Amino acid sequence: MPAPSPEARPGARRIGVVLKGYPRLSETFIAQELAALERRGLALAIYSLRHPTDGATHPVHGEIAAPVTYLPEYLRDEPRRVLRAWRAARRLPGYPLAHAAWRRDLARDRTANRVRRFGQALVLAAELAPDIGRLHAHFLHTPASVARYAALLRGLPWSVSAHAKDIWTTPEWEKREKLASCAWATTCTRANAEHLRALVDDPSRIDLVYHGIDAKRFPPRDPSTPAAPGDARPVVILSVGRAVEKKGYDDLLPALARLPAALDWRFEHVGGGPQLQGLAEEARALGIAERVTWLGPLTQPDVLARYRAADVFVLSSRVAGDGDRDGLPNVLMEAQSQGLPCVATNVSGIPELIEDGLTGLLVAPRDRDALARALARLVADPALRVRLGEAGRERTLRDFALERGIDRLVERFGGTVAST
Repeated sequence: MPAPSPEARPGARRIGVVLKGYPRLSETFIAQELAALERRGLALAIYSLRHPTDGATHPVHGEIAAPVTYLPEYLRDEPRRVLRAWRAARRLPGYPLAHAAWRRDLARDRTANRVRRFGQALVLAAELAPDIGRLHAHFLHTPASVARYAALLRGLPWSVSAHAKDIWTTPEWEKREKLASCAWATTCTRANAEHLRALVDDPSRIDLVYHGIDAKRFPPRDPSTPAAPGDARPVVILSVGRAVEKKGYDDLLPALARLPAALDWRFEHVGGGPQLQGLAEEARALGIAERVTWLGPLTQPDVLARYRAADVFVLSSRVAGDGDRDGLPNVLMEAQSQGLPCVATNVSGIPELIEDGLTGLLVAPRDRDALARALARLVADPALRVRLGEAGRERTLRDFALERGIDRLVERFGGTVAST
């Protein structure tokens, strides 16, 4: 059962959180943040641009008390609702300012998506609960557009958390305008923060806030099931991530195929994504299909069980053709919290977590031979697995704790939340 909603406290002003979709299995970090903010006494209301598409949810979703309102995913699906919202929004004092901002944006981005963003913002502004004191968007692309237009309509402050694809696939002009309009922004890697700070007059408005690991949700595994068992079974190499270009699974499979024939291993993948079928076909073509298991999307407890049953974790991230890339993938922190030695690529924020040779192994993106060599080292050397796994766990729990970031967010949100 969710905890009693903090919105009932006298005088509390709620924060309207704008999300692209809710709930989503692939965005556990957002759910953990929302739950932690509620535990700190912040009152939230969720406004989602899409209905859920996953067949399951994580337990943390059940802990979040905030009510959820679904905006029209496509304006044509709810024309009467959109028309009512437009009529109501036109009477708001901020309508001329919001409409002018949207028209300027539309002139530079003449797409149906830009029209949809404004329509969703009209519905959000028209239906916004009267006790909402500010808006906060997760992701700098579509959710931030909707939040910005709605905030202008309502005369409210707004803020944004920027993550990965949303930063690197959004045009610079749009990033500059949104960052100039919002009260403050956070992002989850030093590389992201440096990029965004270069786009604003006051860099102090851009905070580096790591998503962090919630140690309560990822307690250490039972020492009776160590990460490096003997020769009783193959060494299990695990990866968790959506099967999309930036995750580099089409680099990882050839690397696995290059492992020395004498090594006994098998590979498990957790996650959905559009490339799954093609990857399964590639594994067959490479002659390693019998060693590969595709588990599909799993809930957090099931993912935790896979971490605890594995010996090595790998993530072969790279920059996609459209500029999309990871930030600092939470799955690396989750794996390290379980003492799993990690092999990853030195892109984006990953080197901020993993120190090559000390808390894991790093290779260049797209270097399949180097990736194969790093994996072979760990498969062949149980002592190295234990040493890197323990060092990674210690660093993750010490320097990337969830509560550090929540402290900063509570401080930023504090001006709109009534004290108890």
